[in-house]
Amino acid sequence: MADDSIVASLGLGGNLGDPPAAMAQALDAFSRHVDCRLIAVSNLYSTPPWGKTDQADFFNSCALIQTTLAAEALLDLCLEIERGMKRIRNERWGPRTIDIDVLTYGQQHITTYRVEIPHPRMTERAFVLMPLADIAADLVVNGKPVLEWLDHADKSGIRIANEKREWWTLPFTKSR
Repeated sequence: MADDSIVASLGLGGNLGDPPAAMAQALDAFSRHVDCRLIAVSNLYSTPPWGKTDQADFFNSCALIQTTLAAEALLDLCLEIERGMKRIRNERWGPRTIDIDVLTYGQQHITTYRVEIPHPRMTERAFVLMPLADIAADLVVNGKPVLEWLDHADKSGIRIANEKREWWTLPFTKSR
């Protein structure tokens, strides 16, 4: 990876079909991309829905990648992977097969008409903070480490859903 690379954190989630398999497929796509290197992947979490609560529970995870892509190009790659996996955006916070968010991009604060980094609501959401704390507990976001944000977040109903730490590399059967 080139010297001009940066470490970014991604949030992945879904609640339709087989979300763990979809997230593993997305992580594989990042690891195979010429401008990205997968550094770390969190545990897999089962989480109650947030925002729109009349839907199935979600699965969530986070990943760290090293990338030479600019922030908006990384967002474009996330959206391209989602589209390739048949993600349909019907309603905000609604059910989805896969969702990939750019949470952080180094220590940069970026606001454009297309992207806001750090992700504007990540510090309020335990379903983001718990997996991110697995792989980057000391990462400073908006002046505080992830672990400190997590101490103040509502973790109700969130549980680890994987048996093996390398859940994303396992063959996908119903017995994860």
